[in-house]
Amino acid sequence: MTIASLSDLADTALCPLLVVKVGSSLLVGAGGVRREWLSGLVAEIAEVRARGQGVIIVSSGAIALGAARLGLDKGGRGSLADAQAAAAVGQIALSGLWAELLGSHGLTAAQILLTLDDLEDRRRYLNATATLARLLDAGAVPVINENDTVATQEIRFGDNDRLAARVAQAAQASAVLLLSDVDGLYDRNPREPGAQLIAEVDGVTAEIHAMASRESASGMGSGGMTSKLQAAEIAELAGIALVIGNGIHERPIARVTQEGIGTLFRARRKSGARKAWLGGRLRLKGELTVDSGAAVALAGGSSLLAKGITRVEGQFDRGDPVAICSEEGCVLAHGLAEYDAQECARLKGRHSSEHAELLGYAPRSAVIHRDQLVLK
Repeated sequence: MTIASLSDLADTALCPLLVVKVGSSLLVGAGGVRREWLSGLVAEIAEVRARGQGVIIVSSGAIALGAARLGLDKGGRGSLADAQAAAAVGQIALSGLWAELLGSHGLTAAQILLTLDDLEDRRRYLNATATLARLLDAGAVPVINENDTVATQEIRFGDNDRLAARVAQAAQASAVLLLSDVDGLYDRNPREPGAQLIAEVDGVTAEIHAMASRESASGMGSGGMTSKLQAAEIAELAGIALVIGNGIHERPIARVTQEGIGTLFRARRKSGARKAWLGGRLRLKGELTVDSGAAVALAGGSSLLAKGITRVEGQFDRGDPVAICSEEGCVLAHGLAEYDAQECARLKGRHSSEHAELLGYAPRSAVIHRDQLVLK
């Protein structure tokens, strides 16, 4: 059974576990925390739980809250140091707020702070998966945010849209609901006359990406429509539906599920757990460019052989994740390399029969085996 409509998000059988992401602009307004609105959202979450569905919350807002308390300009995003300091102050307030409001409905909040490395490293990813599973089994509501206090530009998600998709993947959720300040994906900038809301998307294509705007309407968050489409790509690879809905209104979950206002990105396929993790990675160690023949072979389910590689970029070791790209620069796949970068450079364009002489040892059958490769 798969989620085919927005109303399915309220179906316990079709959606036993829902991830709800709340953006900064929804939590924090000009006058501080939008407490009345948040109380209404928590009441909705309590209703979701009451009908038997599990819920995970991915909550932005720590930097915005901390910046207000510290009196930092630019919403605390003037520098990395400001953002980290603001997050340190704001995270206490944010977690306390969620714990208080969920507690008023008899629900127990559990705080989890993550960095990119926690979900990019396979072992730490599995640890996060186990923690989420135990919390949900115990009846808690995990409240997750990026650990902005220690995250640097090199190791941060950069927005909680993609974090929500990765969390959904780790928790094996059924759907992700991104509550933002727009109704969903429009065919052009929604500020333009005649812009049309797209109700359903079957696969994020280049044409869909062309519709996106990188701008965040509030200026408070770090994401935009582009980050939401990237989140949808991560989700669809794991067989998870993703919905963009407008959180500004009262009872935003009901507005999506009952009134049908939002954009549903249907899950197109479901890869195995390891391949879904690999395909959703945001940081890769290198890049292998392949010729047209290799691109066709990959699309047909073959492993990547050295003969089809035309260029090697980056520094990577055996087992590191790399991108496989066409000669036009399009990403075709992610995979785990069987050779390091120097070996790949020596082997590129050469037949398998030459590998032993080039390397001085018996080679592996492929540069990237099809079992360690996922098409994009």
